Amino acid sequence: MVFSSLEFLFLFLPLVALLYFLSPGKMRNGLLLFASLLFYAWGEPVYVLVMLGSITMNYVFGRLVDRGEGKRKKLALAFGVAGNLLMLGVFKYTNFAAENLRSLTGLELPLKEIALPIGISFFTFQAMSYVIDVYRGKAAVQKNVFSFGLYIALFPQLIAGPIVRYSTVAEQIVSRRTTPEMAAAGVKRFMTGLAKKVLLANSAGFLWTQLTGGAAALPAADAWLAALSFSFQIYFDFSGYSDMAIGLGLLFGFRFEENFNYPYVSASITEFWSRWHMSLGTWFKEYLYIPLGGNRKGKAKQIRNILIVWLLTGLWHGASWNFILWGVYYGLLLLAEKLVLKKALEKCPAAVRHGYTLLVVLFGWVLFANEDLSALFPFLAGMFGANGGASAALPGLLTGNLTLLAVCAVASLPIGGRLAARLREKYGNNGAFFAAETLWYLLLFLLSVASLVNSSYNPFIYFRF
Repeated sequence: MVFSSLEFLFLFLPLVALLYFLSPGKMRNGLLLFASLLFYAWGEPVYVLVMLGSITMNYVFGRLVDRGEGKRKKLALAFGVAGNLLMLGVFKYTNFAAENLRSLTGLELPLKEIALPIGISFFTFQAMSYVIDVYRGKAAVQKNVFSFGLYIALFPQLIAGPIVRYSTVAEQIVSRRTTPEMAAAGVKRFMTGLAKKVLLANSAGFLWTQLTGGAAALPAADAWLAALSFSFQIYFDFSGYSDMAIGLGLLFGFRFEENFNYPYVSASITEFWSRWHMSLGTWFKEYLYIPLGGNRKGKAKQIRNILIVWLLTGLWHGASWNFILWGVYYGLLLLAEKLVLKKALEKCPAAVRHGYTLLVVLFGWVLFANEDLSALFPFLAGMFGANGGASAALPGLLTGNLTLLAVCAVASLPIGGRLAARLREKYGNNGAFFAAETLWYLLLFLLSVASLVNSSYNPFIYFRF
C-alpha cells in the first residue's frame, strides 16, 4: 500500500515540499524523482521494480525510435508498444485469461497470485504515449534518463492520473518556476480535491456499503439510492484525486491538463464522455481510434472502430466481465447517439436530455460497481421491483443522508465554481475576501483531517486500475 493519508499529509508532503524549495534548481528534479520512487515503494517495495523496469524499457525504446530510420524505426516502435502491453497483460490479465480458458476448454491451467502494481494502467499508457509521440515527431526524445524517470514516476499524478502526455510537460521538466500565485492556487486545488474525496466520496461510499453490504437482493428504492450513492462516490473519488494531482503539480511548477469538467451536467452520452476522465478519452482517440481510421473510412469501419475502442476502454478498467460489459454498453450507446438518436435528442427539451443522460449513466455505474456478475443481475432486477418496493431501514438511511445527497448534487454542478470566480473577480483585492477565502479552505482541510482521524483508511477506487 502507499502512504496512509495522514502520513502523506503531515510527513511525506511537507518534508518533500520543504526540501524542494530549499534545494538549488539543478537538484530539484533529482529530489522529486527520489521522492516519487519512495512514494511508490512505500509498503510494498517490489512494486518499484516494475516502475523502474517501465522507465528503463521506455527510455531505451524512445532512444531507439529516435535514432532509427525506416523499418528499424517502425520495429523499435512495435517492440516498445508490445513491451508495454506485455507488462500490462502479465500483471493485470494473466489470471483472467487463464480462468476463462479453463472454463471454455476444461484444461487445468495454473493460476498464480500475481500482485497488481498500483496504477499500472496509468503509467503504462503514459509511457506508451511517449514512445509513440517520439515516433510521430510530436515529442522530442528525452536523453536524460533521470528526467524521463521523473516524467513517468512523478508522484502527484502517478497512481490515478490524469494521464499526462510528454509534450505537455517536456519544457517544464527542463525548466520551471513556482510563483506564489501558482503555489496558492495549487494548495487551494489540493484542499478542494481532498475534501471531495474525504468528505463526499467516502461518505457516499459508506452509504453504498450500508445499502449493499448485507443484502443479496435489494428492493427497488434501496437499489436506486445505492446506484445514486455510487455515482457520487466514484465522481468525487476520481475527480478529487485529479484535483489533488493538479494542485500538487502547480505547487511543484507543473501544469497538468484538466481531467474532469462537471460531467453530470451533460445532455448526452457523447457530451458526458467529453467531460469524464478526459485524459483517457484523449489517449484512446489519439492512439487507437484515429490510427484505426476513425470516421474517415466509411460508416462500417467507424462502427467497428468505436466498438473496439470501447471494448478496450472497458478492459482497461479491470480484468473482469462487468468492465467489458460496461465498455460495450457505452460503445453501443455512443453508436446509437451518432447514428439514430442525435437529431431526436436535439429536439427534446434540455430537462429531458439531462434526465436521459443521468439515467443511462446511473445504469452504467451499476455495471461498473458489481464486479461479480452473480450480484449484478439481481441488482438490476431489484431496480425494477423484483424484490419489493423498499426495505424497513430505507427511511432512516434516507433521512440521515439527505444533507449529504444534497451537497453532493450541488457540488457536482459548476454553480460553486462560477460563484467563487465572480466573487474573486469583484472582491479579489479586498482583504476581508482574502481572509474569508483562507478560512474556507482551512475549514475544508480541518474537516477532512478530522474525518480521516475518525475513519479507517479508504483507498481511491481508481488505484486498482
